[in-house]
Formats: sequence, C-alpha cells, structure tokens
Amino acid sequence: MFTVSLCMIVRNEEQTLGRCLSTVHDLVDEIIVVDTGSDDRTKEIARSFGAKLFDFPWIDDFAAARNFSFSKASKDYIFWLDADDVLEEADRERFQTLRSMEPFDYDYVSMPYHLAFDDRGMPVKYLRRNRLVKRQRQFVWHGVVHEYMEVAGKALHSDIAVTHRKEKPYTDRNLQIYLKRKERQEPFSPRDQYYFANELYDHGRLEEAAEQYQLFLDGGLGWVEDQIMACYKQADCYARLKQPEKQIQALVRTLAFDAPRAEFCCKLGAFFLEKKDFPKAIYWFRQATLLERPQNMMGLVDEAAWSWLPHLQLCYCYDQIGEYRRAKIHHEMSKLYHPTHPSVLHNERYFASREEAQSLGG
Repeated sequence: MFTVSLCMIVRNEEQTLGRCLSTVHDLVDEIIVVDTGSDDRTKEIARSFGAKLFDFPWIDDFAAARNFSFSKASKDYIFWLDADDVLEEADRERFQTLRSMEPFDYDYVSMPYHLAFDDRGMPVKYLRRNRLVKRQRQFVWHGVVHEYMEVAGKALHSDIAVTHRKEKPYTDRNLQIYLKRKERQEPFSPRDQYYFANELYDHGRLEEAAEQYQLFLDGGLGWVEDQIMACYKQADCYARLKQPEKQIQALVRTLAFDAPRAEFCCKLGAFFLEKKDFPKAIYWFRQATLLERPQNMMGLVDEAAWSWLPHLQLCYCYDQIGEYRRAKIHHEMSKLYHPTHPSVLHNERYFASREEAQSLGG
C-alpha cells in the first residue's frame, strides 16, 4: 500500500478544519498544515489531529503557499484539500479501496469535486480536479489566485468525490489581489484574465466583467473549458445588461470550442423561451435531452441541464402551445429525475387538477 501525505493551506479555519480532518485523518500517513496567518483556534485544531504545522507569511499568492506545503510532504503520494472540504463515508471507502490497488503506478489521480447540491443532497454542480499526485514527480502549482497544478504522465480518473461544504461568507479578497496587480501593471496570464473576469462578475461589475471575458477570449490561449465558461458568463452579463444580441453571440461562440453541450442547449432554449418563441425553445431543449453525457470531463458540469431541467422546460413549452400530451410526457420525465423539485411538484398538481376537471366535464 502506497503512503499518502495530506497537504493543506489554512487561515482562520476553526469552523471547518476539524470537520475536514475528521473525515480524512485516518486515511493518510501524515498531515501537513501550512498556516498563513491564523489568529483563531486553527493551529490548535490541526495539532489535535497530529498535523505537522508550518507557518508561511501570506504574500497574496496561493500557488506559493501550496508549493510550500507540498515541499514538506515526505510520503509516496500527496493528497490536497481545503479546510471546507470533506470526504463522505462512501468516498472514504473508495479512498481506502484506491490505496489497496496493486500495482499503483499512476502519476496523478483526478476526483470529482462536488460544489452545489439539491434539496436531496445530490450534487448538481461539479467538476474534476487533480487531487492525488506522485511526490517524486514534483508537480508545481501556478497562479496567485485560483491556482492550478500542472501535471503530466499516467492518469487515473477516480470516482472518489471530494465534497465542498463552504461555511465562510465570500469576500472581495481575490478581487482585491487582482486589482492590485492591475494597478501595478503586472502581466496577466490567460488564466488570470479569466479569473479576474470571474471576480468582477461575482461582485456585480458586469460591464467590466464582459470586457474582461472578451479580452480573455480574444487572446485565444485559455484552457478550452475556461473559454466555454467565459462565453456562458459573458452571455449572462449581457442578459443582465439587457443586451440580447450580444448575449446570443456570446452563447453561440461556445461552438467554436466544442460540440453543443446540454448546458449550452438549455441556455439557448431559455433565451428563446424568454422571448416566447416556443418552437425555437422546444428545439434547443429537445437537443439537450438527446445528448450523450460526457465522461471524466474536467470542466464544470451542471447536472440539471443533463437530466430534469430540459424536460421541465419542454413540459411548459408544449403546454403553452396546447400540446398537452407531449407536455405530460416531459413532466413525467422530469419527475423521474427529480420528483421533489418544487416546479415538478407544481406541475404534478397542475396536471392532476386538469385531468380531474376533464373527467368531471366528461
């Protein structure tokens, strides 16, 4: 069985660090915790789990802190988490199974990262991240904000999920890092351009965000998944700015990077639905239901678009044009995927009352 170092960077994480470590401490052989300036009980909690604790002065550079944490690891493989991440019980079992694999000659292992959940606790937004890496490969983190690890070699795409359970409120910390860099006229990599646009978007600076997404896309050097997401977010900027022509241009631009995905089809369907152009809306929502779900995709996946959402929208569209039978079929499909969603429950009552009225009338 190969050995594992867990490496983390933390600051003021007393609310979540104990929860995180309680789900993983017995699955790894050493815990490396790098503190970047805590003034709460974070260090005390880390020590209670037997962590090796190191201080690292915060220099507005996440990659530097990650690389420092990796430099302290001594085991065969390095596993990394944030303090607000956990491993659910099923994923703990999968992790144990992974460690018993023989031979295990992978250079890195990707794992799903569950980011948002529905009322049933099912993941609805997720992506893949490279989580477990061979220490001898000396992979390096890049990026002062929204850092990423550059990997190569033999990969294993695992089904072990890391679950994100954020507790802290979002702040403008990352935005301020980018604004300071811009003020100092520091060069931005394509990835910096994209995530700077995301920070502007998240803080409601929509015109600036749309311009920054355009700068990133025009450069043509970003990761394809970032380019696709930039189109989606730029389209949303234009939608909220009441600029529909630019909105649809941004959506259609995604086709330059990949074949249509369910997310694209649902967004385009929603564009026409808002205009009450039901035939075009129906066309695009139907396309979403016909697509084959991608496997091991590293980019963000919106589970709703690949399951219940297009059927829910088709139910509404067909009902609006008087095609009751088709509307009911798609209602049943959406109910099959997500029987407790409020809109599905509303439609269930709607169809029940309509059928009751028809029965009484007959």
